[in-house]
Amino acid sequence: MPIITKKSGALEYEISEAIAAPHCFTTRLGGVSAGIFSSLNLACHRGDDAEHVEENFRILGNALDFDPKNAVLTRQTHSDIIRLVTNVDCGGLDHHTYPECDGLITNTPGLALVVFTADCTPILLHDPVTGAVGAVHAGWRGTAADIAGKAVRAMVSAFGCDPANIRAAIGPNIGQCCFATDADVPEAMVQALGSSALPHIRTVGDKYYVNLKAINAQFLRNAGIRHIEISTSCTMCQSERFWSHRVTKGNRGSQGAIIVCKEG
Repeated sequence: MPIITKKSGALEYEISEAIAAPHCFTTRLGGVSAGIFSSLNLACHRGDDAEHVEENFRILGNALDFDPKNAVLTRQTHSDIIRLVTNVDCGGLDHHTYPECDGLITNTPGLALVVFTADCTPILLHDPVTGAVGAVHAGWRGTAADIAGKAVRAMVSAFGCDPANIRAAIGPNIGQCCFATDADVPEAMVQALGSSALPHIRTVGDKYYVNLKAINAQFLRNAGIRHIEISTSCTMCQSERFWSHRVTKGNRGSQGAIIVCKEG
């Protein structure tokens, strides 16, 4: 099953048809924020009005049927830290008030897990057998540290999930078409994955173009995941639909990847 785009009025987001839990990878379209944050900015700390961010979460909550008060956010530092969270971890919409982590897992019904991106790779996980869910922000450092596989193994350890049952979706990020790097990035991928990383690295002159979606998918497969859907969207190519850190030089809002642990 593919990753598809859904629209509701001005709101536009991507979902995986293989994931039964309410979820989405947001675009920048469909919110109330203005200026450089136009319009569905989900980050409080970048200078947007808090009231706009709250309204943007309310819009998404209505679309996905979750209460923003039941959202757990990530204070992302490009780490490989995974947090197991429950309803006691709901701490409001400013993710800088949360403990450091780049991934969340839960089996608490009604909880909405949120990670933020603006070129990095978002990954959502759902086990339809146990009901457990996970959300991961994979920067290139987190990718090389196998944060995707660590999230899967954390779900296995905490909730007894069988990786063969887990559905994974990899959302919009900066594609290989645009992710030009120096040698440190491909060297980190090869150190982590060996020669299996090489098909996902292309050399052009003195630059390297790395396919982070494909490399994260490889880490997921290594962790036992059989069902993986991958968005074809590139945040840099489609900067009118997504915020790209590279395009905006950091003057931007943030997308969200959200998954809700289903009631009952």
